[in-house]
Formats: sequence, C-alpha cells, structure tokens
Amino acid sequence: MTDFLHDKPAKPRTQDEKQAVMNRLKRIEGQVRGIQKMVEEDRYCMDILVQISAIQSALKNVGYSVTERHIKHCVSDAIKQGEGEDTIDELMSVMRQFSK
Repeated sequence: MTDFLHDKPAKPRTQDEKQAVMNRLKRIEGQVRGIQKMVEEDRYCMDILVQISAIQSALKNVGYSVTERHIKHCVSDAIKQGEGEDTIDELMSVMRQFSK
C-alpha cells in the first residue's frame, strides 16, 4: 500500500455520507454476485459484458464522489495549512490510476 500524507480525512465523514457510499457499494456487490450467477447459468456473453460495464460505471461514480469530498475537505484544508502542493500531487497520483 502507498504511504499517503494523512491517514484520516480532514473532516470526518458524516453518518449520512458514510451510509450513502456504503449503500452504493452494497448495490455494486449485489451486481457482482449477479454476474457470478450469470456465469454459473452460462448466460449469453453480451449480457454479462453489459453488466460488467454497469459495475465499472458504478465504481467510477463512487470514486468521483469520494474524490469530490476529498477535494472539498482534505485538499482545501491542506491548502489552508500550506500543504497544498504535496496534497495535490498525492491526489493527481491516485487520479492517474483512475485513468488506466
């Protein structure tokens, strides 16, 4: 695992924020189980591929949501504390992984 500048968000997530992300991840988990069942049932490849695409999109959306919160709280706080450049470099490094 990569070493990051901080191990906790600058502003703790609210219970509603946590619940929203958890609900999205649980839906994705259900979709993955659905694909497993489709493979077991020997479903048509195109149907499976469509579901895989939906999961990839859902994961990207969760990632964008977490990124937005990170920028609004963690990056913003780091800039105010004079650590903006390092925090932005850290974020850009992770964002490069998203584009692979």
